[in-house]
Amino acid sequence: MKKFKEEYTREMLILPIIIVIIWYLICDFFQLVPSYAFPGPIDVANSFVKLSLSGKLFIDIFETLYKVLFGMLLASTVGILLGIILGWYKRLERLCKLVISILRPIPPIAWIPFSIIWFGLGIGPAVFIIFMGCVFPILISTIDGVHRTDPVLIEAAQSFGASDRQMLTEVIIPSSLPFIVSGLKVAIGIALMCTISGEMIGSSSGIGYMILTSTNLFDTGSTVVGMLVIGVIGIIFDYIFTKIQERIFW
Repeated sequence: MKKFKEEYTREMLILPIIIVIIWYLICDFFQLVPSYAFPGPIDVANSFVKLSLSGKLFIDIFETLYKVLFGMLLASTVGILLGIILGWYKRLERLCKLVISILRPIPPIAWIPFSIIWFGLGIGPAVFIIFMGCVFPILISTIDGVHRTDPVLIEAAQSFGASDRQMLTEVIIPSSLPFIVSGLKVAIGIALMCTISGEMIGSSSGIGYMILTSTNLFDTGSTVVGMLVIGVIGIIFDYIFTKIQERIFW
């Protein structure tokens, strides 16, 4: 098993290494693309060192993570609780279905003007946009998880005289957990995209703000650093949720 994981890790690294080599040859070695249009890996590495030594990069990472986690916490709380309620009470779900169907396709960035009007500049708009982007994937996944609960389990619990509370805590929620985690895994990627969009327009801190200001100053190296940092954060969150899924399905 350990050998398989090592081989799998090596295979995953092959394509990124090839991309970096081609990137270096095009941008740095042959200089086919000017640095102001797209920086080479050497420029990006220098920008990373500069931002790291100044401490600005880590401050922006902390600001972005704070917004992501805060927005995800709010979206998870509302999405999971509401999803369990709507999934269990079919009549209530039918009552809310039209409103959910109307609101769900609206892009989170469409809420940016209202988020700035309601919350001003700062953390508030970004958190609100994250909430609007993440709550619906979590909600739909939770409803689907409740619907997919094995009827045999429900009938068995009812035959033993389980109360509504016991039914939820011992049957519905454990059965729905894999679907809830899948919804959270999808939502965290949306949260990162929403955060960057929100920080570019309604914030004065974070990775998105750093990308915007770097681009305005034609500091493309720092821009790419910000983009890569977001990608790395996404990989870390994806790994965490994958491990949680493995434990649940184990």
